[in-house]
Amino acid sequence: MRINLISLFPGMFRCVFEESIIHRASCKGIIEIRLIDLREFGLGTHRVVDDAPYGGGGGMILRPEPIARALESLPERGHTILTTPRGGLFQQEDALRLSLETDLTIICGHYEGIDERVNALFVDEELSIGDYVLTGGEIPAMVIVDAVVRLIPSVLGKDTTATGDSHYAGLLEHPHYTRPRSFRGLAVPEVLLSGNHQRIRQWRDAQSLEKTRQMRPELLERSLPETRPHDPGKKKP
Repeated sequence: MRINLISLFPGMFRCVFEESIIHRASCKGIIEIRLIDLREFGLGTHRVVDDAPYGGGGGMILRPEPIARALESLPERGHTILTTPRGGLFQQEDALRLSLETDLTIICGHYEGIDERVNALFVDEELSIGDYVLTGGEIPAMVIVDAVVRLIPSVLGKDTTATGDSHYAGLLEHPHYTRPRSFRGLAVPEVLLSGNHQRIRQWRDAQSLEKTRQMRPELLERSLPETRPHDPGKKKP
């Protein structure tokens, strides 16, 4: 998978993507991450990328020309996402769907937002990671990339590793235990020491259901679709 990240602050990504699983996936050639500095496509000698909003109001708006130039400089941009507080809430089903893409481009919003014409011409999907406002779209982009990349086959080393994660099948994950068998008066459940794989699987399923009922009961009321339908009327140039 090729992932393009368009940002005014591409340096924010380096410390995150040069560590752990994403770094290993990149070294193995499973993913290729391109960091595109939006400022390089700015206007004039001062590389201007923003301007005051028509109609008045506080803050600045990212102009459409630099973003369009950055997008059109890419050999392939594939499915194009804008990170914005008004976007649909990013969930595990989205991560699964996006992990099937060959090319993925994320535009990191900033300031008061971007010119709406960028959405009309280039953006396939707007995503948010929660009902709160951050200083920019870089952190949401990191979250999206991390959640997507770990679902790509062979990234985690075992194709089945991610299937037991919380939210993968619509439920929270079961509890985990490791050594020592007893810690400050709390012992590992005996079933996990039994060696009976059927009983262990049944216990984990029951615990997953109970954890979900206790902590996120609303998850029991919804199923996890494999895909979220795209707007068939929206096309990229």
